[in-house]
Amino acid sequence: MKKILFLCTGNSCRSQMAEGLAKEILPKDEFEIYSAGTKPSFVDPNAIKVMGEIGIDISSQRSKHADEFKGMDFYAVITVCDKAKESCPLWLGKAVLKLHNSFQDPPALAKDSKTEEEALTHYRKVRDEIRFFLENLKL
Repeated sequence: MKKILFLCTGNSCRSQMAEGLAKEILPKDEFEIYSAGTKPSFVDPNAIKVMGEIGIDISSQRSKHADEFKGMDFYAVITVCDKAKESCPLWLGKAVLKLHNSFQDPPALAKDSKTEEEALTHYRKVRDEIRFFLENLKL
């Protein structure tokens, strides 16, 4: 079984959405999917909401520190933000593949939104970009 880790700074939004999407898109009999952050916090309620809109429930996922995975061997570690790429822990050297795709931060994009619907539009855009990335990922 190949293990994949999605790494971001807060493990609250992008990496959580990537974890949920990957669990749906990638073959369950081939991959174990995880996400973590270098400074974990909480799972963003808006990320939960927009994932639910496409039938993926990430409400039971939790924000995890990358240290929880210390010592694990991964087939792929995928950073989804530039800060995580810069501060990627040294132990990730055990990964066969180290991939990076910087997705915009939905909470930062949504901070000046006038309505909840406008804010959710930013989350949906990033969710769909992550889905496209995963659907075209060659593992």
